[in-house]
Amino acid sequence: MSEQAVRREGGDPAGHDFDEAYWEEHWQGRAAGPEAVHSIPPNPHLAREVGVLVPGTALDAGCGAGAEALWLAAHGWQVTAADISAAALARAADRAASSGVAQRVRWLQADLSSWAPDTQFDLVTTSYAHPAMPQLEFYDRIAGWVAPGGTLLVVGHLHAHAAQEEGHQPPADASVTAAVVTARLGDAEWDVVTAEELQRTLTAPDGRTRSLRDVVVRATRRA
Repeated sequence: MSEQAVRREGGDPAGHDFDEAYWEEHWQGRAAGPEAVHSIPPNPHLAREVGVLVPGTALDAGCGAGAEALWLAAHGWQVTAADISAAALARAADRAASSGVAQRVRWLQADLSSWAPDTQFDLVTTSYAHPAMPQLEFYDRIAGWVAPGGTLLVVGHLHAHAAQEEGHQPPADASVTAAVVTARLGDAEWDVVTAEELQRTLTAPDGRTRSLRDVVVRATRRA
């Protein structure tokens, strides 16, 4: 389970704001402890989808406590890791200190609903990030940060599935499908490589398990 999943799973009431105050409170009061954070592996879809790419520059949009960013750095990428939560970034920097690849990651506190980079990246990836804006508009924003010939990797949750199983109701606009995400990209500018909805079993740091349905979209921006 990635750090993003730790912080973003969990019965949030419909209609709340995914703003800085929300994520700071979430990280400070509810996120897993430091030992658990350090033991959490990166999202499994990242290695599968990105492992075939030639490393370059990468943006991890909504990096949480840094598992995905550090995986990228360890595999040769020069990473900008952005998150709205100072508490999350503090955990990430602490984890990076013992990783051996800290020099390949730049940690950046940023509101992804308004911040924009001054460059494009060979890879833009996001795993379960929910900023204070409609989910699909967020994907539109980060898609524009991919350089020609670069890759966009979106990993999200099909929340309707989780809500039915867990008895909670996440915000409706936080749920996406692979078909809707790929339709937003358009055929003229993007080649879709992966568009899947995959079910997997997740084991939390406390040993509990739950079934998740992930939405995975990887696309290459035409040069």
